[in-house]
Amino acid sequence: MNFELLEGLIQSPVEVSIQDDEGEERAPFVRIEIRKIEICPDQTHLRIYFDQRKFFAIPLESKVEIVGDTWTATDVCNKLTYVIRKVG
Repeated sequence: MNFELLEGLIQSPVEVSIQDDEGEERAPFVRIEIRKIEICPDQTHLRIYFDQRKFFAIPLESKVEIVGDTWTATDVCNKLTYVIRKVG
């Protein structure tokens, strides 16, 4: 998984949305600040922390696309798409 763009966004405001493949209802973008990113202990997910304890995890097998300042990871197994875009 290519997460180099995300490393450049640590301590920067971003907007995040987790969307399902059904596309019926889109989750709103939420503004957060990425505090740190790391691989989980079992080496299966990338953890994106937005404070000391709270994070969301993206499977490392996800397909990543980068367009401009938008990073998108698609988890085919769970039919979820994670979108992170730089603010400003």
